[in-house]
Amino acid sequence: MAEFSASVYQNEFLPDGGTDVHAIVTVSCSGAGAAGQSGGGDAGEIIIVDTSGSMGAEGVRAAAHAAQTALDQILDGVWFAVISGNDRAQLAFPQSPEPVMVRMDQFTRQAAKDAVARFYADGGTAMGTWLRLASRVFATVPSLTQKHALLLTDGENQHESPEVLTQTIEAVTGQFQCDCRGVGVAWQVDEVRRIAKALLGTVDIIPAPDQLAAEFAAIIQNAMSKGVATADMRVWAPQGAQVLFVRQVAPTVEDLTSRRTDVNPLTGAYPTGAWGDESRDYHVAIRLAAKGIGQEQLAARVQLVVGEQVVAQGLVKALWSADEALTTRISPEVAHYTGQTELADAIQEGLAAKAAGDTATATTKLGRAVQLAAQTGNEEATTRLRKVVDIDDQETGTVRLKRSVEKADEMALDTASTKTTRVKK
Repeated sequence: MAEFSASVYQNEFLPDGGTDVHAIVTVSCSGAGAAGQSGGGDAGEIIIVDTSGSMGAEGVRAAAHAAQTALDQILDGVWFAVISGNDRAQLAFPQSPEPVMVRMDQFTRQAAKDAVARFYADGGTAMGTWLRLASRVFATVPSLTQKHALLLTDGENQHESPEVLTQTIEAVTGQFQCDCRGVGVAWQVDEVRRIAKALLGTVDIIPAPDQLAAEFAAIIQNAMSKGVATADMRVWAPQGAQVLFVRQVAPTVEDLTSRRTDVNPLTGAYPTGAWGDESRDYHVAIRLAAKGIGQEQLAARVQLVVGEQVVAQGLVKALWSADEALTTRISPEVAHYTGQTELADAIQEGLAAKAAGDTATATTKLGRAVQLAAQTGNEEATTRLRKVVDIDDQETGTVRLKRSVEKADEMALDTASTKTTRVKK
């Protein structure tokens, strides 16, 4: 049975007239079990493979092999389906004119592998169509409490309008989780990241087709390790207070603020998706009405809720003090993740400016990113940044844009921009 715990890291002391309270809440889970085996409902998995003409014969062969490898990782008893997508979406397995899923066993696994082996490249790209079919397929099994999809593409969403994709993303948000991967360098990171963020998933680049199988296997293995189908983070704040933001800050930066649904006038719920044996950090910021020296107040009650059961809780406090040594102290955890969030923004804004030909802004933003990566100990980000800029001084963020940069290196920096490092205890 899954067990959760929560720890709060903050400086609870505010100066006279102070209003804003920041805290890092670490939530950990152990004993989560495997997908669909907790007795709380069934798990479903859909593999969505781009089979558009741009994939070519070699790309489709590699994608088919990767899908077959992924099928081997789906646990027996899990409901599943495979979708092939181009400018249309087709249920490749089970082969049926109507949306349907089947349970995984040795026979359906082999039948699905045989169906996937017949993939061929043809047509355009319309990812919204793929997502709409996945939503309909998941809906055919009412017992599903855990729904996960893996989406692969190699190109831009050229065969439906941006408005249609936006409407589709909005329509399927909350219905299932989706990890997205792009193979090669012809796809758009922002476009695919929009899908992944809305569907509580991850986005990354797979530079070459021969790397697909290993990545697919890892993604499905991770999905199968999520024995807790879904959980919400509930944040209570007192009358008159304002929740400034709620962000996941580790292992990746994901702003959940706009995903709030009201539980009651003082409490909001924020979706966190499925859980395995893992630990995540959340940054919660609350604005209170100022109080006098010596007064104290509960600023927030942060709970993780599975179903309607509270499985972990942390309290965020505020205490007004005249002692500057206390009120000017910054929580190391809050400082670290504030820097990591700014780092993600600086990388994305710098790369966008570079793509637009604004070298001055690109240099400034990517220089700031180098500085923040050094300050927060994010060595992976520093390594990726070195492939895009020449670093003259890490401490000051003095950099020069490289004249020649591999497109794959830029995209890898972009997709990894939200990955964070944990605070060193």
